[in-house]
Order: sequence, then structure tokens, then C-alpha cells
Amino acid sequence: METAEIRRRWLDFFEKAGHAVVPSAPLLYDDPNLLFVNAGMVPFKPYFLGQESAPWKRATSVQKCVRTLDIDEVGKTSRHGTFFQMNGNFSFGDYFKKDAIAFAWELLTTSQADGGYGLHPDRLWATVYHDDDEAAQMWLDQTDIPAERIVRRGMKDNYWSMGVPGPCGPCSEIFVDRGPEYGREGGPAVDEDRYMEIWNLVFMQNVRGEGGGKEDFPIVGELPAKSIDTGMGLERIASVLQGVDNLYEIDEVYPVLARAAEMSGKKYGAQSQHDAAHSHPDDVRLRVVADHVRSALMLIGDGVTPGNEGRGYVLRRMLRRAVRSMRLLGVDEPSLPQLLPVSMERMKQSYPELERDFGRISQVAYAEEEAFRRTLVAGTTILDTAVSKAKSTGSTHLSGDQAFALHDTYGFPIDLTLEMAAEHGLEVDETGFRRLMAEQRDRAKADARAKKSAHGDTTAYREVADLLGREVEFTGYDEIVSEARVAGVLLDGATVPSARAGEEIELVLDRTPFYAEGGGQLADGGRIELANGAVIEVRDVQKPIGGLIVHRATVVSGEVNAGEAAHALVDIDRRRAISRAHTATHMVHKAIREALGDTATQAGSENAPGRFRFDFNAQSAVPASVLTDVEARVNALLAEDLPVHAEIMTQQQAVDSGAMALFGEKYGDRVRVISVGDWARELCGGTHAQRSGQLGLVKLLGEASIGSGVRRVEALVGTDAYDFLAREHAVVGQLTEALKVRSEELPERINSILTRLKDAEREIGTMRQQQVLAAAASLAAGARDVYGVSFVGHDAGAGVGADDLRTLALDLRSRLGNERPAVVAVAGVAKDRPVVIVATNEAARQWGVKAGELVKVAATTLGGGGGGKDDVAQGGGTDAGKVGEALARVEHTVGERVTASR
Repeated sequence: METAEIRRRWLDFFEKAGHAVVPSAPLLYDDPNLLFVNAGMVPFKPYFLGQESAPWKRATSVQKCVRTLDIDEVGKTSRHGTFFQMNGNFSFGDYFKKDAIAFAWELLTTSQADGGYGLHPDRLWATVYHDDDEAAQMWLDQTDIPAERIVRRGMKDNYWSMGVPGPCGPCSEIFVDRGPEYGREGGPAVDEDRYMEIWNLVFMQNVRGEGGGKEDFPIVGELPAKSIDTGMGLERIASVLQGVDNLYEIDEVYPVLARAAEMSGKKYGAQSQHDAAHSHPDDVRLRVVADHVRSALMLIGDGVTPGNEGRGYVLRRMLRRAVRSMRLLGVDEPSLPQLLPVSMERMKQSYPELERDFGRISQVAYAEEEAFRRTLVAGTTILDTAVSKAKSTGSTHLSGDQAFALHDTYGFPIDLTLEMAAEHGLEVDETGFRRLMAEQRDRAKADARAKKSAHGDTTAYREVADLLGREVEFTGYDEIVSEARVAGVLLDGATVPSARAGEEIELVLDRTPFYAEGGGQLADGGRIELANGAVIEVRDVQKPIGGLIVHRATVVSGEVNAGEAAHALVDIDRRRAISRAHTATHMVHKAIREALGDTATQAGSENAPGRFRFDFNAQSAVPASVLTDVEARVNALLAEDLPVHAEIMTQQQAVDSGAMALFGEKYGDRVRVISVGDWARELCGGTHAQRSGQLGLVKLLGEASIGSGVRRVEALVGTDAYDFLAREHAVVGQLTEALKVRSEELPERINSILTRLKDAEREIGTMRQQQVLAAAASLAAGARDVYGVSFVGHDAGAGVGADDLRTLALDLRSRLGNERPAVVAVAGVAKDRPVVIVATNEAARQWGVKAGELVKVAATTLGGGGGGKDDVAQGGGTDAGKVGEALARVEHTVGERVTASR
């Protein structure tokens, strides 16, 4: 049974059982605790936490997930994969243990001919929490599993929580026996390779308190409404139903592995056993390639681009591990152009958007592979240098520090370092490397724990929302002034009955015209006037939980009381300026896609009063001529005064109409589509101008890279754009007046002036050098004898730079020859800072007189420092008045060195 069919049967089964089918959320989900969606229940978390009311009593989904904590285990076991799909069925205060167990048993054991998965009951085991007698009895009463195949386990294995105080509960896991060739008898507690977990039923019924780990926390109460959260790994059940050894061999993954094996000339499985734990290294590498290529496909498909931190770093690491693994398999040519299309062909059955967006996806992936291939070249050069140095000192090891620097600074994989060092007969201090890696991971984990504080306590917001009993009504699409009522007042994170003048508060109205920050659009500002005369200045508006709009504000005068009637007034000038910027962003997005192709999709934006920034996917800089064309295209459409209108429709209707949807955004079943005429159309919840002509003018200020594969355009809109152009025009007017040319002649005239200036600077430099060298002959002839050493000390004066002084010192040393010891010390002052150069010949160095030591003496006198080699060195300082003293100190030190050596 193909994976796509397993997926279809899951959704069909639970839909017939009264569950709402919920589409998979994007991998880039808006959760401050997560880089990616890593479990099927993540999109439903607000419902389980009580932050929002679930729109359905029961639901089902097949959720895209990525987990990266075990990335180093990929390929080594049958269970670990980075991208996976989680089948889930959920109950929000509806059915509980009895029905959850019945549903699972029915779907698993119903014959395939009748729409089930057709697993034989004799192969199935169940585990329950050790105190959950109720669940154990239900397994006995409702299924064919005998008591000896119902295993009780502790909190570590069979109790689930989110890792923080909140909902939790015992769980019951279903395992399938894959047979004696996969391991020992005895059930899941003995061998979880042979007995593979395929489904976890979480009975969410308790509330946990503070604590750490999987076991060290108290159970502090019961939930008012018991819920169900289950998860079945789609890849795991596919491996069982397709009769393959592990998830890398299922139909959605194996074709990539097979192509990689073909490219490398390897025969997969020829030297391995059935269980992945006893696999040949080449098979592990082939699995890494298959897993990471698919994961990269899905991540890029959902809008991730390679980078050096966060989500981008995870993607970069996966792509580089795949390329690295192909190299270790003996494939030196680019691999992704042959592998990525294979993965897309398999995955498009479930995710047809991958085929539609493959041009963009492949462009990002192939560019990253090419960049990594260049990194490998650079890293190889650095590694070769380290190997040569080790051999020259007689060492047989490369240090852990060197291996870590190659990995951390240059992205050079440790496996490749080990392989190439071994080719040269050297070992690598892996223990030192692993220690440094562990320290880095510990720092990253500490940082991740610190970032969890971003998921603030929402209890007070929940209290206000519960009292209100419904979502706050946003009226700002149709009006900028609303009559409302104060639904809640928060001070220092807690609800209060009232607040006084001067206090910083959070205010909730039952309805509001104020736009809360979101979708790249900054929040509205304005005032709220209460019926009792109090005045509140609104400075920010946010949505801390779904359905609640919170005004962050200052009480200007009077007293704010919950329940008061309110008159909300949006700052109309700010709103209009932001709305114009937001409409301009849509138009620039469309124009850039027309100019660069559909791969130039939006990667972020910020819409502020009179200006915006727009990030988009592009692998190289956008030519100035293209930006000029984009700007001209947008402004031409402003002149056409196109109508800007909003429509509410289903997601499918929006897609069919050609509307753009942005990666990472969370959309409901009904979406708002903004259209600029019939030209630009996007899903958007923001506010906009009514007609394109209201924008007045759009001026692009330029574009630049903000990360691998992402460019940023910044622009001005309306009066801000006009003011900018007015200032530019004034500057051009001043230049034309000063240079006595027309404005169109300015570039040629300025280039001509700059060219003449550079020529003059070169000529001055040549003349200055000639003047400095002109005195060389007489200086050499006047060399003093210092205990047998020919010594020249010369102050070249002000305006002589270090390069000219070095040229003079080397020329003097050459003139003095090498028949007897010679030392040259010359100094000068450039830009009010003294510089000294010391040079010695071979004969002087044999007498123990070294330039590096002498220049430090001079530099110390000048109030600075210096250094260099034994033959020539440079120093400097801050006290230009002590140049003569510094030269005298050098001469004195030469005498000391000579007499000491004798």
C-alpha cells in the first residue's frame, strides 16, 4: 500500500467517524518555542492549553513535521528521520479512552479490502501507564490483545506532557512485532527495534506542575474537559504495510536512495543485516541522503532558505550532510540536480504544490550545493595546510581545536576531516572535537531554554477572553472610529478593576478599529476616550492569544474602569500612511515576480508609515536596471488609479483565482484576498488604500542581501517618497551650479574629476617617494659606527607614511651592503601619528641584533607598540614629539646588544 493511500485511508476513516479534516499547517509555524512543527498536535496546542476554543469537537489531520534533535542518528536506526508526517485524531472534550482505543483497533485490524490497514491482531502489542487500570481493561474488553501483550510502563515511557506546566496525561502506545529477524522476543520493554511503536494514544486528563525531565514533575489536578491527542507516524506504518526494514525504504523515500546508489555504484543492503543498527557505513550514508533530500525539499517548499542561524541553519546542515554523504560515497559531481526531482515526483502525490513551486525550490537547493562545493575546496586547502604543519613537526595527530575550527568556521564536516587525515596517515583528536561540539550544543540548549520565556504566561489574557465570551470584533476595515466597551484592564501582567493617570496598561475593548500588528504591518496608534472623561493614548496593538486584541497604552488622564463605554479613535494619518505602504508592498511583489520569475516570492516585509521593506527569494543581486523597471511598472499602475478591493472566500477559491499565499502564515478556512485591479492578488489580513492612485509615488531606495538566497528592497511611499526626491533634486541642483553643467552631464563630469584626483594622488605619491629616496645616498654615506655596526637613524619629518618609510629603510640597508653589520632606523609622522621602521642585514642578525626587538624599544618611547620579523619591523605610537628620542634609544640598544654578544 503506497504512503499516499495510507494517508488517504486515515483521513477517510476519521472523517466518516465525525472528525473535521484539518489541512496540514506549514512547517514554519508561529510558535516562539519551536523552529518547526515537530508534532501533529502543535497546530492544536492553543485548544489544549485553553487559550482558544476549538472550532470542532473532534478533528483529524496528517501534519508535516521536522525534528532535528536526533539528526546525527539518521540512517543508523529504523526510526529516526528528520521530516515525517504524523497522522492524528483529536477530541476536544468529546470522546475519551474507550473510543480512542476502539478507533485505533478498528482501523489497524480491518482488512485492506474493507478500507483498513489489515494488520493481524497477533502482531500487535499495547503499553499503558502503570497506574492506568482503566485503559488496560479497555484493551482487554474491546480488542483481541491478550493480557500478556498489554505491558505496563512508567512515566518516562507512558505519560505525556508538553514539557511545561499545563495539560498532560497517561498514554497508551501500540507496537507491531516485526519478527525474530529484527531482535529478541519479550515485547517493547525488551527490544523496540523488533517491536516498533506505530501509534500513541494520549489521554489528556491531568494538569502538571513545575518540574524537569519526563518524570520529575507533580500532577496538580484534573482537566475540566478530558481530551484525546493521538499520533501515528505515517512513515512507520508505511514501512510495516510495505514490508520493508525501515522508513528509508518506503515508496516516498527509497527512490532517492536508489538513485544515489546508482550514482555511486553501491549496492544497497548487500553488506547489512535487517535491523538498521547493524548497517554498513555506505548504507547509512545512502539513508542520510534519502532522508535529507526529502526534508530539504519540504522545508524549502514551505519557505525556508539556507542560512547561518535558526531554521536556515537546519536546512543548510541537511543539504550539506546530503552532499557530504554523496562525496563519501565517491560522487564528486553535483548530486542534487539528480536527486531532488526524484523526491519531488514521489511527494507531489500528497503535496501537489511541490511540483508547482519546483523552479524556486530547486534554485535554492542547487545554489546551496554549489556554495558548499566551494566550501569543500577552501576547507581542503586549510586541512592540507594543517596536515603539512603536523608532519613537519613530527606529529601524527590533528588537534580537536583544528577539527572543530574546520567544522564550525568553514562548515567542513568532521567525517571528511577524519577521512582525509587518514589518507595522510594522521589521526584526529575526536575526543577533543566531540567535547567542543558538546560545549557548543550545551550553549545552544541554554539559549533555547532562555528563548522559551518568550512564550509568556497567557493566564490573564485568557481570563479577559473568557469574561468577554467571544472574539474581539475588529471593525477597522470599515471604520476608524468605533463605539465600544472596556472588556478588561491589565496592569503588570494581571487583570485589575481600574487604572489611573500615568500608568502603563493593556486595554481590551469588546470591539475595536485598531489594527493589531501582524502580516508585516505595524500596529495602529491613536486615542481611546471613555464616557467618564478618561483619556488613553494607544502606542501599540497586539494579539497575544487568538481572538483577543490588546491595546498597549498610557492613561493620560482620569481613571480607566472595566465596563466603561469607550470611544476609540485611530490616528488617521498613521493608518493611511501604513495602508499605502502595505498596498505598495503587494504591487512591488507582483512587479518583481514579473521581472524575475515566480521563484522571487516574498520572504518577509515590514509596512510602516510612508515606507516599507520587502524581502524576497533570489540567488543573486538584482541589476539596477531591473529595479528601475520594477519602479517604473509600479508607478505606471499608480497613474491608472486601479481599485483596491477585498474579498472573503475559501482557500481553494483563493488559489483558483491566482492569489498568492505567504509561507509560514496561518490561514483559516475562509481567507481575505486583496486585489489591486486585476493585476496583483494576495491573501492578506492587513489594511490597504482604496485605490492605487492614493499611493502617489513609490521610490525604491535599493536592494541588498540579508542572507543566503534572500534579498531586501527598501522603499518610500507617498509624501515620504516626494520629500526624498525633493532633497535629491536640491543636491543635484547644487552640484550642477558648482560644476557649471547640466544635470544629465553630472555623472561624466564627476567621473572625470575623480579620475584626475586619483591621477594627482598617484603623481604626488611618486614625487614624495622620490624626495624621500633622494636623501638615501647621503644618509648611507653618513652612517655612524656603533661598536662595529653601521647605523643610520633618520627623521623623515611630517607627511611621510609607513610605505614610503619602509621603501627608504630597505633602500638604505641595500646601500650599506652586507660586508659588515648594518642597522637602519627611519621615522616619520603621518596624520599626527609617529611611525618607525627598523631594518637589519644578515651580518647584524648574526651578532644578535634583530629588527623586531629594536622596533619595540622605539615604539615604547613613542607611547605605542610594534613588532615584525628579525630583518624588518614596524612600530608606532601617539607621541610625535619623541621621534628623535626614539631613534636615539634604538642606537643605544644596538650598542648594548653588540657588547652583550661579545
